[in-house]
Amino acid sequence: MRKAATIQGKVHKYGNNVDTDVIIPARYLNSSDPVELASHCMEDIDANFVKEVQPGDVIVADENFGCGSSREHAPISIKASGISCVIAKSFARIFYRNAINTGLPILISPAAVDGIEKGDLVQVDPMAGIIRNVTRGTEFKAGAFSDKLQEIIKVGGLINYAKDRLQSR
Repeated sequence: MRKAATIQGKVHKYGNNVDTDVIIPARYLNSSDPVELASHCMEDIDANFVKEVQPGDVIVADENFGCGSSREHAPISIKASGISCVIAKSFARIFYRNAINTGLPILISPAAVDGIEKGDLVQVDPMAGIIRNVTRGTEFKAGAFSDKLQEIIKVGGLINYAKDRLQSR
């Protein structure tokens, strides 16, 4: 099993109800290539996102992140863009599940969302649920995943988890 590392990156912050149509606009759904999807990630809500995002960066958002249609393209495009983690006050249920299935760490922490601003540098230990705002010198706790969900995230998603399980038999 691969070990999840501590994440460190700059924050890209968004508000309430960021839906899958702005995460990856429907006009790009004819592709399933993660690199192609990443090149259009967030473009309808933040035209500079793809120019500014760096590997390891973190998205922070208010309520109901990932609402809208059930496309797996949304977490795939986020992960492929270099985002290492999404922290929100809440997630749409289908996005939450799709993020786990694709191995994108997501954390629920209303206090962290309120205490983190765009451009802040954060360190995140997704398995322990610890979020440190390096810029402001504060620390927050997020809800913990079950052991099984942690395993799925650590290996990069549900398909990798299933492959690992089959190979270990």
